[in-house]
Amino acid sequence: MTDRPTAVAPAGWGGVTAGLSWTLAAGQRFKRGVMVDLRAFEPTKSEDRDMITLYAQPNNIDAIGFSFQSADEFFDKSRRHQDRFGQPVEEFEIQFIDGEELDAELAKVIGLNQANFADFLTCAEDWDTDQKARVIIAVGEGGYAFDPKVDPDSYDIDLYELDSLRELAELFIDEGLFGDIPERLSCYLDYDAIARDLSFDYCEITLGGTNLIYRLS
Repeated sequence: MTDRPTAVAPAGWGGVTAGLSWTLAAGQRFKRGVMVDLRAFEPTKSEDRDMITLYAQPNNIDAIGFSFQSADEFFDKSRRHQDRFGQPVEEFEIQFIDGEELDAELAKVIGLNQANFADFLTCAEDWDTDQKARVIIAVGEGGYAFDPKVDPDSYDIDLYELDSLRELAELFIDEGLFGDIPERLSCYLDYDAIARDLSFDYCEITLGGTNLIYRLS
């Protein structure tokens, strides 16, 4: 038998909640990936995206840096790069200088550097908006290590595109996630109190100009 998640009755409801069931009905489990599909908010084809431009800043103060848009371009330029004394330059600080906001946020949370920039460029090209958001949340908020081999959809994240936790409370009530509430009691519902309770499990984040509410298991 599959366990069914239980919703916590908000403290502010008092006697109004007496006798109501707060167990999610069968078939109403929180499902990973079904709350919001961010693919609708950003282009997914590489030709529709702004090309990412990175900058290689030499750790050598006697050398100047260069911009690049692919790993091949970096390796081609870095092999021939020299400082003003003709010495080869091998170590660079990699900086994100142009591209979409979500890609910039991804570069930030993974700690873009010379060792991982090639994986970053591949992932930014291959992942869609929803997958990038999940990795940003998992790595930036959940403490996961960035691993390009991990499927972003494997992270156990409930994700909603909503403006506030109050809207999440209203959504849960509308979808019956707290059970059937008699219409005569609906006017007594304290959505702000429900939102405060939800804040123990759910957080807000803005990515690429879109406000998201998530729960990371």
